[in-house]
Amino acid sequence: MSTTGSWNTCDAPGRDIHPHETSQIIPFAKPFVSSPKLPFGLSYLDISTHTNIRVAATTSDITKESFKVSINSWGDTHLVSAGISWLEVSPGHLEYQSGEFSTQQDHPSDKPQTETSRRIIFDRPFPTPPKVIVFLRQFDMAKNPYCRVVTKVSGIDASGFTIHINTWADSILYSATAGWIAYPEDRQHVFSCTASTEEIRHWTSPAQLKHSRRVDFGGIKFWKTPNIFIAINQLDFSCKSYMRIKVEAKDVTQTGLTWHIDSWLDPLMVRAGVSILAVV
Repeated sequence: MSTTGSWNTCDAPGRDIHPHETSQIIPFAKPFVSSPKLPFGLSYLDISTHTNIRVAATTSDITKESFKVSINSWGDTHLVSAGISWLEVSPGHLEYQSGEFSTQQDHPSDKPQTETSRRIIFDRPFPTPPKVIVFLRQFDMAKNPYCRVVTKVSGIDASGFTIHINTWADSILYSATAGWIAYPEDRQHVFSCTASTEEIRHWTSPAQLKHSRRVDFGGIKFWKTPNIFIAINQLDFSCKSYMRIKVEAKDVTQTGLTWHIDSWLDPLMVRAGVSILAVV
């Protein structure tokens, strides 16, 4: 069985002591035999766009019993709060592979590019092309009229895939980091997909704050209600106000879930996207 979890900086004790650095030790519900893998991604953001937009989530000090999660900003960025979602992969689940890629592995942050890609080679080749999802962990964007970043994959085969971290139009992306999870395409009791606000309305009509849709598990019926990992894979916001986004799955059953991509107050969310993994 695989377990998922989530955490928000609002849950951390004493978070106002170091406003740019918020961290907490998270105990596992049950100890592992040895340290698990912890793929994770951003799932909640409330951040000012009046300066450069900078946020980074990390995990460290992973043991059999617990790990440390941190969400940081830097410079003059004002991060009100942020959250992550993670998947706990026990050492015995070798069918899962995960990792991360940063644009800074390709070029320095002072030489931004609109498109960055890298071929990712699996540590262990799969028998057939696997399913792969990607999600954001960190980004550093200039304050421009719009803040845009997206991560996606292409060219999946048994030995690897190409990961992309892009921006477009007049947005300037100094750096970004994406995480990824791969698993066998015929793995039982696992389902993944992506979702976007553009499934609800066109990006040229951005006034809507709430977006949701029911998704079935493609004919898969889990033997129990699955655990859900959900993380952001695309952001496109006006910088006239705060970047506020919360992604989550509700009404989870053995046959489906309802995803939510929501904002609040006065942000202008042009579009946003998520990657979803359901697993038991």
